[in-house]
Amino acid sequence: MDLDAYSAAHRNEWDRLDALASKRSLSGAEADELIDRYQAGATQLSAIKTTAGSTRQGDRLSVTLSKARLRFTSASTNVLSQLPRFFVLQLPAALYRLRWLTLAVALVTVGVAAMWAAWVLNDPQVLANLGSSEELRQVAEEDFANYYSENPAASFAGQVWTNNAWIAAQCIAFGITGVWVPYVVLQNAQNLGLNAAVLFSFGEGDTFFLYIAPHGMLELTAIFVAAAGGLRIFWAWVAPGKRTRGQALAEDGRALFTVAIGLVFVLLVSGILEGFVTPQPWPWPVKIGLGAAALGVFLFYMLFVGRRAYRAGETGDLAAFEAGARRIYAQ
Repeated sequence: MDLDAYSAAHRNEWDRLDALASKRSLSGAEADELIDRYQAGATQLSAIKTTAGSTRQGDRLSVTLSKARLRFTSASTNVLSQLPRFFVLQLPAALYRLRWLTLAVALVTVGVAAMWAAWVLNDPQVLANLGSSEELRQVAEEDFANYYSENPAASFAGQVWTNNAWIAAQCIAFGITGVWVPYVVLQNAQNLGLNAAVLFSFGEGDTFFLYIAPHGMLELTAIFVAAAGGLRIFWAWVAPGKRTRGQALAEDGRALFTVAIGLVFVLLVSGILEGFVTPQPWPWPVKIGLGAAALGVFLFYMLFVGRRAYRAGETGDLAAFEAGARRIYAQ
């Protein structure tokens, strides 16, 4: 399929469908036309995804179809009824679209952290610049572990939750700058590498992994997703394709706002793990198993539920949710 030619041939049909879906009220003839054009658009979207996979044209058509579907399906009288659609379709689809960028950010973080750790461990002068031997030993043997238990669990969990949620929100909000996300990623990797180097230099490498693993698997994954979202916003501005930059930023921005909302809940779970599980005197297999289970649930939601939602035509764009809410409030 020549995607550009196919899109050009059906552009007027899609624009008309979008115009009908955006109208505040429809006549009987227009309602019939909306349904006919929706059915045709769904067939065309299926053809695009079958032959070309994920494309900007397909994503835009998916958004238009979502808006149209809300016009002829019954709208609930309670806005809370829109939430299941958000969590079952829109959020997992938005996360699924970020899967490869998330993996790239994760690999970069691990790679940079490993290089920092190797550099510090193999250069005594660099290690000495971080503090005296007594200070570093105190960090390795006491302070690193005590950090997770020196405050009440509830307040500590709330503190790390709000801090991490703020970092994730910044990645998405300031991603368009093109510099904020790399700064956050590299700073995070540096901190991981330096802490690992200090603990390994005093024979406490197992402590580093044992205290990071229970909450860190989910927490770091959430930050990777946020960073991927910020990079996608930047790329929408740099290379909008056939869309205007305004259209690209609006469409991808709404989808990534969906991600920002979802990560608040993910980071709440990681905060609970960090505050209530990591410092507990439980067997390490139990604590790490809880962290691994939490990560497994998130990845299943992102990759499997997200894949199903995306193939059903969802893009994670909040436009459909907003349209449904507007219809409810207008009643």
